Amino acid sequence: MSKKDKEKPVWKTDFPIKQDEATHVSRREFAKFLCLLSGGLAIGNGAIAAKSLLFPKKKLNEEYFVCDSIDVPIGKMKAFVINDNHKVPYILIHLGEDKWRCFEQKCTHLSCAVLYDHDQNKIVCPCHKGFFDPETGKVLQGPPPRPLPQLSVVIRDGKVYVTDKENA
Repeated sequence: MSKKDKEKPVWKTDFPIKQDEATHVSRREFAKFLCLLSGGLAIGNGAIAAKSLLFPKKKLNEEYFVCDSIDVPIGKMKAFVINDNHKVPYILIHLGEDKWRCFEQKCTHLSCAVLYDHDQNKIVCPCHKGFFDPETGKVLQGPPPRPLPQLSVVIRDGKVYVTDKENA
């Protein structure tokens, strides 16, 4: 073994990489990388769009039990998930005596979780300061482009059920 080989670290003999090849990226390699990356992003977006068109959210054909009416005091909310519906989160809001509303908990802007603020009487999206009307789910302020999807609330024998608006 020569003196030059003895000065080399052991890993360099196991992994002989020339420094010039490791740091130089040609324009062609960079363009290929950008094309593959943007193509992958385009295919991903297409797959998401296709999934939402081919597999839409299931409608609630029947009433879904959420809780007892005494579990949610006036001015408060309860978050829940309907497992049959792709695990979409919802919020049940008790606005007043015999006044209930149920909305999807995902903001229509970027799907952040929305919360009911009784003091402001608004549904708030904390991510980008979006506000929704707790009566209708309509956008009051901010970047959300659409109102919150809503379910109908049915109270029967002190129990709270939700169903699709069309079925109520």
